[in-house]
Amino acid sequence: FHIGEREEKCIIEDIPSDILVVGNYKVQLWDIHTHGFLESAPGLGMFVTVRSPTAEVLLSKLYGPQGTFSFTSYLSGEHIICFQSNSTRLAVIAASKLRFHLDIRVGEHFLDESAIQAKDKVNEVTDRLENLIEQINHVMKEQDYEREREEKFRKTSEATNGNILWWAIVQTLILISVGIWQIKSLRDFFIAKKLV
Repeated sequence: FHIGEREEKCIIEDIPSDILVVGNYKVQLWDIHTHGFLESAPGLGMFVTVRSPTAEVLLSKLYGPQGTFSFTSYLSGEHIICFQSNSTRLAVIAASKLRFHLDIRVGEHFLDESAIQAKDKVNEVTDRLENLIEQINHVMKEQDYEREREEKFRKTSEATNGNILWWAIVQTLILISVGIWQIKSLRDFFIAKKLV
């Protein structure tokens, strides 16, 4: 996506608890002379701020024009990840566009391929097995989180349906009582005017 030089952009990621999140990014600066984006943005860094669902800051750090950040969620819910350049130019002068490449991986597991190749086949199989078990645990956490969200949504839906039912009953009783009152008032009116 594109971002202004002094602009802050935020994205929202719905993340279960106790999950490692790794993000890689790269910033390219617009070059007026070539009318294209430079391969990198020398001297330009990015502030990365991550907030938990309770608005607690999990990560706030200045990185270079490209980098990797990571954090572990301790609460499940919507985490806000914000990016802003460290440009010190005035807002009027800092009209440059930045191209921002972002790759976020939720539940990332680090594997050192060179270390795996150096070990014998038994250790490689053991490492792969441990990685698979870790991935299975991640999938189970993700399923538990989705199950919790579904249960919460179901309870909210049932409560809303119950409220709608009671509101419909109250409206029906009001309409019936108003109808009875109108019939009684008309009957009394006709009797008073001696039309009946």
